[in-house]
Amino acid sequence: MSKQEQIDRKLLNYIDDKRDQMIEHVRKLVRIDSVEREAREGAPFGPGVKEALELALAIGRELGFETMNLDGYIGYASYGRGEDYVCAIGHVDVVPVGEGWKNSPFSGHMEDGIIYSRGVLDNKGPVMACLYGLAAVKALGLSLKHPVRIIFGCDEETGFEDLAYYLSKEKPPVYGFTPDCKYPVVYSERGRAVVRILGTRDCLETFFEFVNNYFIGASNTGDRLGIDYYHEEYGMMEMRGYRLVSGGNADSGVSFYATLCYPGGITIQEIMKPIVKKAESCGLKAELIQNYAPVVFAKDTPMVKAMQDSYERVTGMDGTPVTTTGGTYAKALPGIIPFGPSFPGQKGISHNPNEWMSVDDLVTNAKIYALALYRLAQL
Repeated sequence: MSKQEQIDRKLLNYIDDKRDQMIEHVRKLVRIDSVEREAREGAPFGPGVKEALELALAIGRELGFETMNLDGYIGYASYGRGEDYVCAIGHVDVVPVGEGWKNSPFSGHMEDGIIYSRGVLDNKGPVMACLYGLAAVKALGLSLKHPVRIIFGCDEETGFEDLAYYLSKEKPPVYGFTPDCKYPVVYSERGRAVVRILGTRDCLETFFEFVNNYFIGASNTGDRLGIDYYHEEYGMMEMRGYRLVSGGNADSGVSFYATLCYPGGITIQEIMKPIVKKAESCGLKAELIQNYAPVVFAKDTPMVKAMQDSYERVTGMDGTPVTTTGGTYAKALPGIIPFGPSFPGQKGISHNPNEWMSVDDLVTNAKIYALALYRLAQL
């Protein structure tokens, strides 16, 4: 057995030994209602998010890490010394509960080896798995080229203000990942933009005809708009998240919003040009409200390969890097990509009623993250 195999074995054994402790910490964290609410002093995203952040940091200290709370916006647990750090960044805020729950959504209810609670998958369970992965590295006293941080975000679901604050205080990582997507390692995210079509009181009929013809009554590929761009690695353009709102302009008219999930290989300027042209030809206005450009890393970079190797060693499954239509912290934090926690075939769980994650999957994630964080810290 090689030295690397011996280290891997010890890291995995640590996770097995701490299995029950990790699961109890996950259940404790998901019992906190951390939906964003009105800001208070020291709690920019509400008291529940503040409580969740403080608990995550307290668990970090319990595991022997140094911790930092950046004014309630975001915090992290760290191990090692140096300026150029590696990170895993998840979040402790959650989406609203909604209806249809079989058990209390903040109960940490566990049945047949599965934990049901809002945020257990998105994203409290995975970020705890990262923390325990780093705890395994720390327990072995392994020498690291780069220090490692586990970052606990507080505004992933509603606006990324936490990351903006973080980057105003701290430099970005040299390598890292967010456990808020899927496996295998995601080497590239599509771009995501929000477009608004404006209509005034004097042109409501034209406005609704335009919206119905080019969005609601059309394919979600944007073919009628001339933006049905296809890329062999990402797939086809997707339009989603339609929203009609009264007001939104000086003439108290109406606004229609659409989210564009666009492949790499095309710019938002190229996408907006035909939309604006068609809107103007109808006497309407189209404007770009928000845009996050695609996140693209080469599949053979050392960072991507390190995560792929970690996934394959733990699961025995094919870890060929993939793309995603989703949007994560990787859109706003340089140097990172999505990595887990959902395994192939696991879809439609995180924002739905009875959100769940199995104990076995949490343990497997912690093992993958232990190997990945150690490998990244050696690059």
